[in-house]
Parts: sequence; structure tokens; C-alpha cells
Amino acid sequence: MIEVVKSKIHRVTVTQADLNYIGSITIDEDLMDAANIIANEKVHIVNNNNGERFSTYVIKGERGSGTVCLNGAAARKVQPGDVIIIMSYALMDFEEAKSFTPSVIFPDTATNRLL
Repeated sequence: MIEVVKSKIHRVTVTQADLNYIGSITIDEDLMDAANIIANEKVHIVNNNNGERFSTYVIKGERGSGTVCLNGAAARKVQPGDVIIIMSYALMDFEEAKSFTPSVIFPDTATNRLL
């Protein structure tokens, strides 16, 4: 078995950071669907503004809202306006992984909506 990138939301803008909420990342459900990410899935976050890298899990955000909100302790790793990359991974057989194509989307960073 090998771990490979399954899904990637490349360059979205953080809209909120809520330190007092239960930890997670809230993502617009349209972005989740397009990137093949589900609620409660573990994701890795890379902050392009400050270099932070961390893991959390996904909560569905309001469809069409453009919401990307880091919650709980993760809120200390970002500021609203930061550009982040969200990635999830999957385990699969090595031979299967050779031909696997991840779901990668490139939303508009100004609105967090699909282009």
C-alpha cells in the first residue's frame, strides 16, 4: 500500500478563523464536492502566507458561500485573507496508484468559487 494525494483544493482564501469553535475546517460544500472531499475527512492544510502546515478534519460549509474557516487551535495558524492549499490522501495498492488521477480544483482566490 502507498499513500497518494486523493484530492486537492489549490489556493483558496481563508474567510474566517474561529478560535472558540470546535476544531476543524469548514469548507463550502460546492468546493468539497468538486474536490471529492467528504465531511469528517482528514485533510492537510498548507498556508502559503506563513508556511504553516497542519492537519484537521472537514465540516460542511454553506453551499455557494465561498466559506473557508479554520476552527479551534487551527485558527492560530491562519489569518483571514491567507491563501491555503487543502489536500487529502488515500491508501491504495502500489500498482493502482501508478494510474490514479487525483481530483484537483483551482478556485478563484478572490471568491473561493469554481472557475
